[in-house]
Amino acid sequence: MTSTIDPTAAASNSVADKLDSSRSRLADSEQTFLSLLTTQLKNQDPLSPLDSNQFTAQIVQMTGVEQQLMTNDLLKLLVGMSDGGLASSVNLIGKAVTAQTDQAVIADGAASWAYNLDRNASSVTYEIVNGQGTTVWSRADAAVTGGEHSLDWDGVTTAGQQLPDGGTYTLKITATGSGGETITATPHASGVVTGVETIDGQTVVSIGKLKIPVSSVTGVQSTS
Repeated sequence: MTSTIDPTAAASNSVADKLDSSRSRLADSEQTFLSLLTTQLKNQDPLSPLDSNQFTAQIVQMTGVEQQLMTNDLLKLLVGMSDGGLASSVNLIGKAVTAQTDQAVIADGAASWAYNLDRNASSVTYEIVNGQGTTVWSRADAAVTGGEHSLDWDGVTTAGQQLPDGGTYTLKITATGSGGETITATPHASGVVTGVETIDGQTVVSIGKLKIPVSSVTGVQSTS
């Protein structure tokens, strides 16, 4: 089932969160500053009192800094939204896309990757790594031709353990030529986009269980 996202609502919620966070920081900073100022007034030298104009200038300066930080955050957010962001990327929902990614998710006890080998290789080593950076499975092949290939994995580790569905794993490919030179291998994934969202300021598309940055999408096709 294809999911839909309202880009206007999502963007509004994100902007509102930014504003609320900035207002909270501003209020906390003002309270801290006023507390320090009150302490300073209580302990000032009566023969050399502090100039009230200096107090006002300090408050204005502090407020200006906080407002500038808020403005910078909002500008960064708006740039991300307008440059290949949520509003434009929502058009990818329902489209078949290809994206560069070295990740795959185990589903129904298996995972698969597609990759492009720049040219013929005398040896190719595959390593599947978990989220902690530990290699759970590996294999070496000899004399692999250049072009498109796929790697199917049954989700079983080298030690014989069947890993559960839902885990995200990374494929590392090391390919070398007959002279020991490194050959480029580029993993990628293909599928229909089912959703678009912004995570930590980055717009990502959902392809199955994977969430892939829009910037990694290399091809789009209509599914009709």
